[in-house]
Amino acid sequence: MPVEFLGIAATGDGSETTARTTAAFDRDYTLRLARAHEDHGWDRVLFAYGAGAPEPAAAAAFLASHLDRLQILLAHRPNVSYPTFAAKTFATLDRISDGRLTVHFITGGNDHEQQREGDFLTKDQRYERTREYIGIVKKAWTSREPFDHEGPHYRFNDFVSDVFPVQQPRPGVSFGGSSDAAYAAGGAEADVYCLWGEPLARTAEQIERVREAARAAGRTDVPRIQVAFRPIIAPTEALAWEKAHRTVAAIRARRGADRPGTTPEAVTPENTGSRRLIEIAEAGERYARALWTPTAAATGGAGNSNALVGTPETVAQALLDYYDLGVDILSARGYHLLDDAIDFGRYVIPIVREEVAKRDAAKAGAARAERAERDRHQLIAAQA
Repeated sequence: MPVEFLGIAATGDGSETTARTTAAFDRDYTLRLARAHEDHGWDRVLFAYGAGAPEPAAAAAFLASHLDRLQILLAHRPNVSYPTFAAKTFATLDRISDGRLTVHFITGGNDHEQQREGDFLTKDQRYERTREYIGIVKKAWTSREPFDHEGPHYRFNDFVSDVFPVQQPRPGVSFGGSSDAAYAAGGAEADVYCLWGEPLARTAEQIERVREAARAAGRTDVPRIQVAFRPIIAPTEALAWEKAHRTVAAIRARRGADRPGTTPEAVTPENTGSRRLIEIAEAGERYARALWTPTAAATGGAGNSNALVGTPETVAQALLDYYDLGVDILSARGYHLLDDAIDFGRYVIPIVREEVAKRDAAKAGAARAERAERDRHQLIAAQA
């Protein structure tokens, strides 16, 4: 099974540890960071979405017109546009990128963030809307004949697009979440299901939940699994752990400056995924080879925030543990976006790819031996 690596397509140089020095959308930085990913073995980058942030589809089109190989994962919230319009936008971007687009649909786990752009639905209503939205987008990508739609959230007549994706039958659909509603929606609709990095046993449980949801939806296939981490690497274990503790201190300092009088740990997040990260952090700081939770605790479980700490070899082996669970897309984003993308690409990705190739070769050899043994028994039976 091939392994893929997903990085971040930031349009400015700020992070949880470092104040931004560029504009919110900086052409030079956006392209420089993307080229660092393309030149150092990454497969694709994520254009994230946030209320007030630069519009990610336009930024992705800019990047796609300047780079030839790097694939794009575009985050999109259904509340910000009508699904027929979104389908045309995505198809156009797939044309611009010559078939390098995957769309990550975000239902939204925080009421306040959603309401910043006029979305006042409840969480359950948002999931219902997302499933309807994805279905419309898929049909608009693939239907050459006009069609009508009437559902709980959208109604239109006689729509047919004049622009279709390069990818056939359509671009990939990515989805994430850790609630029952998320598993049901993503299990039914997603080609890729995205998880935040958790201990191995809990990740295995989530993978099974996704597969169960896919089967319940009547699918004969299952979504591919993506898991996201924040790598903190250094030449030695001691240096990596020193770097990890400096990172947490920097996160706390920045959060304290942004929110005086509050601590992230005191805020209970609304979304299930963040609550899971906080629960894991409260149960322990270190898990398995390299998983470290204080980075998640320092942000209040905000997004992809659990770290993998160690030398490149240690972090690579930790990632391979997740690969062995059935994870074949590994998402990684450091705290110094540019330098960490280069270092991870130079020192971690080659180790993982080499070990995956060995595993695949061993599996192929075992399969050949099994077939040969089966053929031998069939021959003996026929001769008898």
